[in-house]
Amino acid sequence: MADASTRPPARRRLLVSGLLLGAGVAGAVDEIVFHQLLHWHHFYDRASGAAGLVSDGLLHAGTFSAAVAGMALMADARRRGRFLPPLWWGALLTGAGAFQTWDGLVHHKVLRLHQVRYGVDLTGYDVAWVLPGVLLLVAGVALLLRARRVPAA
Repeated sequence: MADASTRPPARRRLLVSGLLLGAGVAGAVDEIVFHQLLHWHHFYDRASGAAGLVSDGLLHAGTFSAAVAGMALMADARRRGRFLPPLWWGALLTGAGAFQTWDGLVHHKVLRLHQVRYGVDLTGYDVAWVLPGVLLLVAGVALLLRARRVPAA
């Protein structure tokens, strides 16, 4: 009979925890640094400044909620003794990389909700925005694949 910590629901909860926290942290860093501190863009730049501020507030609420939910699930996993660091770190990196890559490709290029910056050649900014996301995503998936072979404690 399988130990309770090796059952798929425990691993799934840990996976969701890392994905939520990774996406939440990546989104929060984007929103705090590029939206608030540098004033490079808002989440939605195709309307008034007031709409941009509201969109930033909604993004911040969403990323904060995701991060809190991810931390709560991680704390629960640790409390139950079912914490698998390779799985969790792989999920965290995957979540952060997925957010960054999605933002750079879908929000910036496909939907054109906003650009990284305005009034400059975007090529370098686009590469500098998407490449770290892709690298985080690849590293996260590699850790997740490795974690599949790690027995639960």
